Amino acid sequence: MHRLITALGVWFALSPLAAYEALEEVARLEQAPGNITLTPEGRIVLSLHPFYTPRWRVAELGEDGDLRPFPNPFWAAGGGGGLTLDSVLGIQSDPRGVVWMLDNGLRSGTTPKLLAWDTRKGRLAGLIALPPPATVPDSFVNDLAVDAERGVIYISDPARGAEAALIVVEVSSGRARRVLQGHHSVVAEDVDLMVDGTPVRAPGPQGEPIAPRIGVNPIALDAHNRWLYFGPMHGTALYRVATRDLLDRTLSGEALGSRVQRYADRPVCDGISTDAAGNIYITDIANNAIGVIDTQRRYRTLVPDARLSWPDALSFGPDGLLYIVANKLHKTARLNAGRDEARPPYYVLRVRPLAPGTVGR
Repeated sequence: MHRLITALGVWFALSPLAAYEALEEVARLEQAPGNITLTPEGRIVLSLHPFYTPRWRVAELGEDGDLRPFPNPFWAAGGGGGLTLDSVLGIQSDPRGVVWMLDNGLRSGTTPKLLAWDTRKGRLAGLIALPPPATVPDSFVNDLAVDAERGVIYISDPARGAEAALIVVEVSSGRARRVLQGHHSVVAEDVDLMVDGTPVRAPGPQGEPIAPRIGVNPIALDAHNRWLYFGPMHGTALYRVATRDLLDRTLSGEALGSRVQRYADRPVCDGISTDAAGNIYITDIANNAIGVIDTQRRYRTLVPDARLSWPDALSFGPDGLLYIVANKLHKTARLNAGRDEARPPYYVLRVRPLAPGTVGR
């Protein structure tokens, strides 16, 4: 088992060519991860993907490669209704070591919520419910971007069809606003997804295979929290909007929509992350790869690898490396026309990016 965290000096000593080609295996897992975050101390925290109905909703990866419940067995195992974790995907640590977990509540039909755990003090740091009108009946709050400096969290909610939207949460008050609902930047395009030569298909109402179209999913802030990048999972464009506009309550929905920019072309993806130099990393699902949109807004493949079987999410660690989870989601019954063909191992991997990024994102 590799050491989970590599010293910064070793990281910078790697040759650029070797670094960009190497995809290092951090852990092989028997349970499928959902999303990933690293704390400033290098703790690796994973949501366990709800499609696999895991015993624990969130887990921490130990240096021995084993998973343990996070933040503790009570919270991780659910069973406490709205008082414990129910179904978590989005997860992100802030610079203070507070891990924010986005609970969509779909496993037990509970109200979606944000739960914050202070890893340094070992205690609950916040609990914010997300009832209507912040969410809608078909909400599937999926991923999040945390701006600890301003005390704001941005959430992607693909919902269904034209109900897709972003949610802006003010941490201090717990107030949440639903914005850009139905805007073209959050609604899925009519594009198909094929992985390993097989079209991704969900089981329809009568069991017939249907092509899913998932709205806004990937979401990330730039290094200075000035821009929020996002787009539908099933889409060919990455969009951005200035955070000052998202926070301006005087803007009408139409006015806010007019300020959304089409930033760059990109493939169908599940997760994105940004580095300090302005590069944007993309989980290129169809090509079993991690790609990058550079500062000239051009997309290219950074690292392809067969182990990147549905690369789901990304996070920078304090070692400057970019961590990735791969979970074979296209082989689950929900995305494989009702057939469950997903088998371990699932992976936590890491690669040297073009520049370091914000830890936890």
